[in-house]
Amino acid sequence: MNNNSNRYPSGESPAERAANAFDSLALPVHLNLERLVEVVEGVRQRPIQIEAAGALNGGSICGLWLSTDDVEIVLHAVSPSGLHRQQFVLHELGHMVLRHDELVVPADYLSVLFPNLPAALVSRVLARSSFTDELEAAAESLADLFAAAIRNSAREPRSFERVFG
Repeated sequence: MNNNSNRYPSGESPAERAANAFDSLALPVHLNLERLVEVVEGVRQRPIQIEAAGALNGGSICGLWLSTDDVEIVLHAVSPSGLHRQQFVLHELGHMVLRHDELVVPADYLSVLFPNLPAALVSRVLARSSFTDELEAAAESLADLFAAAIRNSAREPRSFERVFG
C-alpha cells in the first residue's frame, strides 16, 4: 500500500470527511446505537467489544480504540451520564469508519521511539496522538452526525444504558 492511499483528499475539511463517511454508510432511518455498532462491525469485518474503563479519566482521555486482527475494542470513561458515554463510543466508532488506523506514520519514527514493539501497533496508537488534530476533528464530527441520527430516530429509547451501561 503506498502512502498516498492512506491520506485524505487534499482540501477536504474534517467536517467534509465526516459527512462523506456518514453518507457512505447508508444508515437505516430507524437507528439506535446497537444497530450502528452492527453496521460498523460490517465495515470493519470483525466484532466490536465495548467496555467501561475506570482508568480513563473522562477529561483528556474519554475513549480508546484498540484494533486487532480479530476484534475492535472500545474502552470508554466511566460517567454518570449515559449520553456522555454514548458520545465517547460514537467518537471511537467514527475513527473506525474513517479508518484512522490505516494512516501512515513514518517507519523510521516508529523504530527509533519504540524499537521493542511491533511497528503496526505503534503506528495505530501514534495516529491518534495530539499532533493529528484533524483526525480527532473528523472523528468528532462523524460522532455528532451519528448522535443526531440516533436522536432523530423514532425508535431510539436512549439505548446506551440498556446496551452498554
